[in-house]
Amino acid sequence: MKKEEISVFDIFKIGIGPSSSHTLGPWKAALRFIETVKQHGIENLVATKVLLYGSLAKTGKGHGTDIAVILGLCGEDPVTFDVNKIDATVQQISEEQQMKFGGKHFIAFNPVEDVVFLMTESLPQHPNAVTFLATFSDGKEIAETYFSIGGGFVVKDGEGGHGYSTVELPFPIDTANDLLLWSRKTGMSIAEIVMENEHTWRSDEETKAGIHKIWEVMRDCTYRGCHIDGMLPGGLEVNRRAAALNKKLIQGRSYSNYNEWIAAIRMGGFHFQYILDWVSCFALAVNEENASFSRVVTAPTNGASGVIPAVLQYFITFCDGFDEHKIANFLCVASEIGSIFKKGATLSAAMGGCQAEIGVSSSMAAAALTESLGGSIKQVLMAAEIAMEHHLGLTCDPVAGLVQVPCIERNTMGAIKAITASQLALQSNPYHAKVSLDTVVNTMWHTALDMNHKYKETAEGGLAALIPLGLSEC
Repeated sequence: MKKEEISVFDIFKIGIGPSSSHTLGPWKAALRFIETVKQHGIENLVATKVLLYGSLAKTGKGHGTDIAVILGLCGEDPVTFDVNKIDATVQQISEEQQMKFGGKHFIAFNPVEDVVFLMTESLPQHPNAVTFLATFSDGKEIAETYFSIGGGFVVKDGEGGHGYSTVELPFPIDTANDLLLWSRKTGMSIAEIVMENEHTWRSDEETKAGIHKIWEVMRDCTYRGCHIDGMLPGGLEVNRRAAALNKKLIQGRSYSNYNEWIAAIRMGGFHFQYILDWVSCFALAVNEENASFSRVVTAPTNGASGVIPAVLQYFITFCDGFDEHKIANFLCVASEIGSIFKKGATLSAAMGGCQAEIGVSSSMAAAALTESLGGSIKQVLMAAEIAMEHHLGLTCDPVAGLVQVPCIERNTMGAIKAITASQLALQSNPYHAKVSLDTVVNTMWHTALDMNHKYKETAEGGLAALIPLGLSEC
């Protein structure tokens, strides 16, 4: 069996909301399809069509899947594309009935007819499937199918193995037990082990610069989300709350940038309710930005992108973690826990429900915070286990197929659970623990297999089926 070697930058990806599996994944698949078309002569392309299956079809509109594949086929990069131009770009394509395929060649394209939502069809390999069709001037036709398997990871149908890296890492890790053994053998922390593995792909300087960029996007997203009012797009009429909460908590203290904002927050004190409110505010801010098609970091998914930034912001603001090295270590630890879940279970809500998103992100954040606060390797793994144990069975039931209700609030819950799990682990003897992280990863996967498909990002069950759209309940 080919091993799956996962980098920090596979777990943390810079992209555009609202969904890693339904937005970022299909976008990346479209970019890969462009490369195939180039091999056949992009100048000879006359038409293209996109077929969305399973969960991509059922919640694709709410997740912006159609927008993602259109922008992807235009050759736009989700890391750098100006999010303020999304609506105008798609509107122009709709009005002109043509797109500049791959950014190089104009073809006729009608978004209404050429992006097809196959609501009743699903492919057996994975519920998140997209097929791209291309027709050339000589009558030749080609088709490629991709599976968006969670967290922005994309696999092409028929691809040998899983398309994973074939590098040999100095410390190969598939399970939590592997991680524990390497730490005991070398005496290194998880962050140090991760950095040694990352050196296989690139220099330490490049890795540090990349991690710093990840942090910058998280930081800017959190700060931006705490200062934007209004209503979220999509028609569900959900009001943004982070800005109002920020204004209430800051109590008129002045600031003009992020650093001054942190100082102003600290001036409010360190009592429990105040910190609790801020953690919720941080998480709300990021996921309101995610729901607004803004730039976020997949951590490990977009739907759960607020948990790790919120816990990291808690560490920075209230635990003296405002240090570039400490922040990098935090993200390294989080990424390794995420990769263990990716290998042993899933990061896809369409496969495992919301336990695969909020649950995994909470586990990642709990582990990272625990090592950052001086916990032992056993306490770190214990914290990760506790956080996931209490998310097992969490369903994915987005109302109207939007990543808003209950997704945004769930990020606040995941962040708080992560902090609680960390504190429990730090105050416990992990040698007395009855459940290992590997056991809970395995349990999560079996729970995913047993879960009814209605609760796996289809918007066919749970709150999505029982909340009347456009109405508020008392």
